[in-house]
Amino acid sequence: MGFRLTPQDTSFFSLFATSAGLLVEATRELTRFLEVDSSQWGQVAERMRALEHEADEATHAVIKKVNSSFITPFDREDIHALAANLDDCMDHIEETADLIVLYGIDELPFAIAEQFQILSRMAELTAEVMPRLRGLKDLPSYWIEINRLENQADKLYRKMLAELFNHSNPDAVHIIKMKGIIDGFEEAADSFEKVAHTIEGIAVKES
Repeated sequence: MGFRLTPQDTSFFSLFATSAGLLVEATRELTRFLEVDSSQWGQVAERMRALEHEADEATHAVIKKVNSSFITPFDREDIHALAANLDDCMDHIEETADLIVLYGIDELPFAIAEQFQILSRMAELTAEVMPRLRGLKDLPSYWIEINRLENQADKLYRKMLAELFNHSNPDAVHIIKMKGIIDGFEEAADSFEKVAHTIEGIAVKES
């Protein structure tokens, strides 16, 4: 990374760490769909809404900081992109969790447990990489692993879709509902990969 003569505002890194930490909480909360009775899923969705609200506040804080700071740690457009992509991860997770309750789903596909594990690991890696943004060091292993996990999520997504559509007694309404759930979690995985791509772009630009 090039030498800078001007001081940098490091509070951006704390805000990014906050956003990523909330994603870890959200993905851990997802597993409660598998641990509690479906009658309690509304409570899980409610907790997700609270986390999404906190994530929105963190995103707004980043945007406000960008607009009020003369010096930023890297390009403003990259800070905006990173904040927006982190927010997208939370939005997809919260929205899909809410749909589970709104659609009146009482049983999830068996393979969804593996999808939750993938999302949880993606969130953990994203949280772990945030402190390393300060020096932009030791980052390639992060985006390589995120890409591997996203490929794994893609394969699982296709498998769940195939099982859904190949059911011996298909119900059209059930298929539509479950496809919405499966799609939503796949979009969450895609968003984690977009975060990784953004960080990779920052590392290349600042090197």
